[in-house]
Amino acid sequence: MPTEILMPALSPTMEEGTLAKWLVKEGDAVKSGDILAEIETDKATMEFEAVDEGVMGKILIAEGQSGVKVNTPIAVLLEDGEDASAAEAPAAKPDAKPTDTGAEPGPAEKGYGGPIGAPVAGEGSVKDAGGKDVGGKAAAPAPSKDGQRIFASPLARRIAADKGLDLSAITGSGPHGRIVKADVEAAKPGAKPAEAKADAPAAAAAPAAPAPAAAAAPKGLSTETVLKMYADRETEEVQLDGMRRTIAARLSEAKQTIPHFYLRRSAKLDALMAFRGTLNKQLEARGVKLSVNDFIIKACALALQQVPDANAVWAGDRILKLKPSDVAVAVAIEGGLFTPVLKDAHQKSLSALSAQMKDLAGRAKTKKLAPHEYQGGSFAISNLGMFGIENFDAVINPPHGAILAVGAGIPTPVVEGGEVVVRNVMSMTLSVDHRVIDGALGAQLLEAIVSHLENPIGMLA
Repeated sequence: MPTEILMPALSPTMEEGTLAKWLVKEGDAVKSGDILAEIETDKATMEFEAVDEGVMGKILIAEGQSGVKVNTPIAVLLEDGEDASAAEAPAAKPDAKPTDTGAEPGPAEKGYGGPIGAPVAGEGSVKDAGGKDVGGKAAAPAPSKDGQRIFASPLARRIAADKGLDLSAITGSGPHGRIVKADVEAAKPGAKPAEAKADAPAAAAAPAAPAPAAAAAPKGLSTETVLKMYADRETEEVQLDGMRRTIAARLSEAKQTIPHFYLRRSAKLDALMAFRGTLNKQLEARGVKLSVNDFIIKACALALQQVPDANAVWAGDRILKLKPSDVAVAVAIEGGLFTPVLKDAHQKSLSALSAQMKDLAGRAKTKKLAPHEYQGGSFAISNLGMFGIENFDAVINPPHGAILAVGAGIPTPVVEGGEVVVRNVMSMTLSVDHRVIDGALGAQLLEAIVSHLENPIGMLA
C-alpha cells in the first residue's frame, strides 16, 4: 500500500518549511536511514531521513518550494513490487471531513502519514513537481489515546489497518513505547476503546462557557496602509523568510506577554584583560585564543550556580528551576540570529567553552545547527560590544528568565581611593522576566556576574 511522506516537524516551533533539495528521484529504492531531502526550517537547513523501505513513487513537492506546511504530503513511497500507478493520490471527496477524535491532530511520526486515500484535513491543495493538483490537502491526524498521540512505525500502522486493529488498544514494545510490527502481529482484533456513554451528564457534553475575552493585542499598521503611505516613493519589498517571520512573532510575543524590567551595572575589565593576555600566551601553542565573551559566558554560568533561584524559566502556570547552567549566546547571521546553548557551562573550562562556542557559531552561520543545539537554556547573553555599542536593552527569549546585554569596554575615568584613574569599564543591562525573578534576586545575580568578571582568577577555582 502506498504511503504518503509528509513534511516533517523538525523542531517544536516549526509550522512550515522550504523543500530545499531532493536527494532522491522517482523510481529510486530507499531504505530506512537514507537521506531523502534537505529541508529549510525557520532556523536551519536539515537532512530528512527515510524511516521505511520502498521505492520513491512520486514527488509531490518540487525543489525550492517554500511555505510547505508541516504534515503536507511531499512524496509517495511504494512498497517493493508495487506499480507506479498506485502513487497517484485520488482526489479527496468534497464532503469528506476528518473524524473528530476529541484530540488535536499531531504531526505524523518522522513525517510519514497514513495510507493514500485516507480522509485528510487542512487547507491548500497539494501539487506535484510539475504543478499538477493531486487532490490531497494535508496529513490525517495521528491516532491518539486519551488525547495523547500514539507512536507507531509506518509498517505497524499499515498492518493494523489491514487487520482492522485499533492502535490505541495495543501496547508498544519499541523505544519509548513505540508500537512496532511484532506488537501488531501479536495483537488480536476486536479490542476497542470504550465509547462515551449515551447517558453522560448533559453538562459534560455541553461546551464550556467561554472565558472572559482578553484585551486584544495592539496591531500595527496594515500592509495596505503602509504601501499607500509610500506609494510615491521608490521602495524595494523584501519578502519574509521563515526565520524572519519566526523572529518577528516570538519577539512580538515576548514584549507583549513578558513583564520586562531592567537592571544595569558596570564591570571594570582591567584585571580580566591582563589575565586573558597571560592565558592566551600560555595557550598559544595549543592554538587556543580566549575571547572576552568566553569569560562572560563562564561568569554567567557560575553566577547561576551561586544564585540558583535565578536559574529558572517561565512554564505557563509555574516556574521551572534548572540545576545545570545552560547558557544561550546570541549569534548574528545573515537575515537573523541564532541562540545556540552551551549546556553545563559551569562545569567546562574556558578553553572548552571557547572551542564549543566557535563550533556552534560557525555552524550557526551556515544554518547547520540541530534543534537541540539552539533550544533550551534558562539564560541568554547578547554581546554587541564588538560593534562599539556602549549599552542597550535586550528582549528576553521565552521561556528564559533573563538575558544579559553586554556593551563595549571603554576607557573611563573612575574614582579609586580618592584619586581619579582610567579603567576599562564595560556596561551591562540585565533584562529580567518579573514573573520568574524579582528585583532583589536579579540584583544578586548581576552582582555575582560582576564579581566574577572583576576577579577572573576565581573562575578557574
